[in-house]
Amino acid sequence: MQFLVVQRVLGMLLIIFSSSLIPPYLVGLFYQDGATQPFIQAFIITVTCGLLLFLPVRTHKKELRLRDGFMVVVLFWTVLGIAGSLPLYLSGIYDISITDAIFESMSGLTTTGATVITGIDEMPHSLLFYRQELQWLGGMGIIVLAVAVLPMLGIGGMQLYRAETPGPVKDTKLTPRITETAKALWFIYMSLTVSCALAYWMAGMSKFDAVSHAFSTVAIGGFSTHDASIGYFDSTAIELVAVVFMLLSGINFAVHFVAFRNKSLKPYWRDAEFRTYVSVLLVVSFITIGYLHFTKTFDSTAESIIEGLFQVVSIGTTTGFTTAEYYTWPGFLPVLLLYVSFIGGCAGSTGGGIKVIRVLLLVKQGVRELKRLIHPAAQIVVKIGKKPLPENVIEAVWGFFAAYFAILALMVLLLMASGLDQETAFSAVAACLNNLGPGLGGVGQNYAEINDFAKWVLSLAMLLGRLEIFTLLVLFTPGFWRK
Repeated sequence: MQFLVVQRVLGMLLIIFSSSLIPPYLVGLFYQDGATQPFIQAFIITVTCGLLLFLPVRTHKKELRLRDGFMVVVLFWTVLGIAGSLPLYLSGIYDISITDAIFESMSGLTTTGATVITGIDEMPHSLLFYRQELQWLGGMGIIVLAVAVLPMLGIGGMQLYRAETPGPVKDTKLTPRITETAKALWFIYMSLTVSCALAYWMAGMSKFDAVSHAFSTVAIGGFSTHDASIGYFDSTAIELVAVVFMLLSGINFAVHFVAFRNKSLKPYWRDAEFRTYVSVLLVVSFITIGYLHFTKTFDSTAESIIEGLFQVVSIGTTTGFTTAEYYTWPGFLPVLLLYVSFIGGCAGSTGGGIKVIRVLLLVKQGVRELKRLIHPAAQIVVKIGKKPLPENVIEAVWGFFAAYFAILALMVLLLMASGLDQETAFSAVAACLNNLGPGLGGVGQNYAEINDFAKWVLSLAMLLGRLEIFTLLVLFTPGFWRK
């Protein structure tokens, strides 16, 4: 482990992150909301800490090794999650505690969207903008992590994607140099953000709300500038804009890259993960809309279609926007929607969950085992698209699946031991581990009423879900620290 190299990178990250405090400060000046002081204080603290880390080791410019990479990735979200809480805590908004501030910051950066803040409509514009900006920055960080960094470490859902994709995307990076890859991803991410903001504005949002919601839509985050989320606007046009951009943001950004470069839509349909992603959302949408219609939950069929489609896409992509209290919907629908969030978005997207490609592979592996019962001696390969997958990839997915649900079960028990009821505990862990946000029961609207211990457990769940489990767990293995 090259601790000095890791320290240098971490210092640089903090210095760079401090610049993110300037835009909300300027927003506060523009709206004269009286909440600019916390951003000045947070900037000074963050940039000072960054310089104290960076300056003593600025000459250590060695290449990052594999173990260094794991450490940097984990520290990236952990340290920035803490640093990101400073403006919220220093603002003293609603007497926010350090626990709540870190929970809110971690939720923003991991694009989870779980909030402990109520009375959002009355918050100063600078703080509202900052919450949205946290999610947007976190979403971009996720894309670079999933498409450019984790594959080099040999982990992550993109390993599966590269195994099944022909052409240049099958290699470690989309382009020969990681800096070029990052630039390409930034361009796609920025283009989607600008397009989304313009669409929201044309659909009737104010400029401030349009930009703010574009940040959290493309990041699949779910934070809003209003307590009622997207439901505040009561607009079918705005809901449809959100549906389109949530769907686009849940697609593998590597597929966007190839489609953009080839100026063709064919790469989407040739991608097995994309076809599965769309199919799952369509099937669940039909079930949800049909059940809402026959139970007469809404006054008209059109309303059932719009509300059902919006909520399925929002929860299925792990965005977490709401237009209605879906957790009060009749029958099995709330649990069905929560289950869909376990699938989540595609690998290499801003979506959370297990990822569509892993679920697809689990299903194919299950089918193979059934065939083996009938033909024990047959050599049956698992294919995604037309590409056979090696056994070690399948074993890695099973390992991920086992670790995911073992952590889920353990955290549910911890939350129940802290006093939460079963429904609240299960849905809270599922929503945070899947980076979804809204849950059921006591966390249907927000997480303000749960105890501090539960908030720390859920903050860890957000981090584990965002880093795809193994990136964090590997730090706790003895072999990682051996020379």
